[in-house]
Amino acid sequence: MSQTDALFEKYGPAYRAYATATVMIATISVVLSTTIVNVAIPDVMGAFGISAVQAQWLSTGFLAAMTATMLLGDWADRAFGLRLSLNVALTVFIVGSVLGGIAPNEGVLTLARVVQGAAAGVVQPLSMILLFRVFPPEKRGAAMGIFGIGVVLAPALGPWIGGLLIDAFDWRWVFYLGLPPGIMAMALANLFVPRRDNTGPRPGFDWTGLGLLAVFLASLLNALTNAQRLGWGSDPILIQFAIATAAATGFVMWELHTSKPMLDLRLFRNVPFAAASVVSFIMGAGLFGSTYLVPLFVQTIQGFTPTQAGLLLMPSGFVLVLVFPLAGRLSDKVPAALLIGAGMAIFAWSSWLSSVVEINTSFWTLAWWTILSRIGLGFVFPAISAGPLKTLPRDLIGQGSGAINFVRQLGGAFGVNLLAVLMERRTMLHADALAATQTSDNLATMTFLREVSGILRGAGLPDTQIFATAAQFLGQTVVIQANTLAFRDGFIVVTLIFLIALIPTAILHYATVRLTEAADAGASPAAREARHPVQ
Repeated sequence: MSQTDALFEKYGPAYRAYATATVMIATISVVLSTTIVNVAIPDVMGAFGISAVQAQWLSTGFLAAMTATMLLGDWADRAFGLRLSLNVALTVFIVGSVLGGIAPNEGVLTLARVVQGAAAGVVQPLSMILLFRVFPPEKRGAAMGIFGIGVVLAPALGPWIGGLLIDAFDWRWVFYLGLPPGIMAMALANLFVPRRDNTGPRPGFDWTGLGLLAVFLASLLNALTNAQRLGWGSDPILIQFAIATAAATGFVMWELHTSKPMLDLRLFRNVPFAAASVVSFIMGAGLFGSTYLVPLFVQTIQGFTPTQAGLLLMPSGFVLVLVFPLAGRLSDKVPAALLIGAGMAIFAWSSWLSSVVEINTSFWTLAWWTILSRIGLGFVFPAISAGPLKTLPRDLIGQGSGAINFVRQLGGAFGVNLLAVLMERRTMLHADALAATQTSDNLATMTFLREVSGILRGAGLPDTQIFATAAQFLGQTVVIQANTLAFRDGFIVVTLIFLIALIPTAILHYATVRLTEAADAGASPAAREARHPVQ
């Protein structure tokens, strides 16, 4: 009897609910840290006297480490079992959280974020492996729907909770927030997560592949972070891009030839899985990118506090609690590609609506647009998590689980960094274009200066200072308008990307249909009935 069967015998059918709750709490504890630190960055910069570029590594380092270790789940399960692997990962995460809370300088704080990210990357694929082990194929979509609440709800609520803690206490408290759910998840894991079944030798690990992947991610993300400041053609940036390219090429070549690959590239010979991976990459970019754009806009343009910016994402988080279980159940009955296509279209619509955002856009309008985007993602996540894995051979499901999480997280890392670059470049472009029109021949400009001068004169400002102050105010207005136009461009780009994602979604649909028809053609009537149960 396997360890999983023993737990079913001990707890009965309710064991599935216990296992789902365990991995969802574990996932919430680690995913919460993905975005919660973002609202603390200004306070960290002030506490340690560091620049924005140095502070950005608090996010970039976490995402890079988390992405690199996403592929460790399958090996950890085979080598040590789910229970020990999950406990070790959560212990490392807790150590990183405490280290971040007591960090005496920015170096230790960055190290703490890398440790947190490395542990967080292992927890998510382990969670999916357990869910696929305890749920039959026809119920995995519903399981993914419930599990997905934690994956997407935590990043949505993270900025608001972080803002509350910073406003009420101190920025260090955001590192301690993941400790209670992490400790609770460890306690539950010792009750409801199975141990290792195999008693034979432990499989070796692909340390070379992990090293090449880590070099690729660190070099590329660091280059994207600093390219605008140092120049895209500068020697340091070109060297980092060259290192990233060499590491990526080396990683692919190594994984193709090693006997113990960390990422089995046979996965991508499966056309539905390959297409789903492209969609998952775009979904990650959209999820983390929109979580980056919306709070940044309301804080820099509309003057929201960190708490208010986080509060904006709360309604969408609560909507997800309703959408995810529904979408999960639908994914067991409706072809995955149809749900993915509908979700992507809804998210694209939301981003298109957001492309007209301005300084006077109301709180609830922004909240409604965000709710729409989360409804779209709510339909995509269960289908993209469960659907493509159903087409894989049983021995590749563990690898596939890690790979689909890896690709989504990689999309998130790229989405945030590339959107930040886009915003900076478009702000400069719009500022230059607007500044060139602010001349004495521009009737609107001169009317603006006269009105501002009248207000300043009425406030009692001396005549010698009125024009200079009015001109300064005009300059600030131009910068705000340029920044607003850059945000609009960002939302338009997100819209186009999600519309482009409909192409691999269509490929996923037709490839899945062909595989199913081929499997049915060679299967017995009993096997066909098992694969297509009557609802």
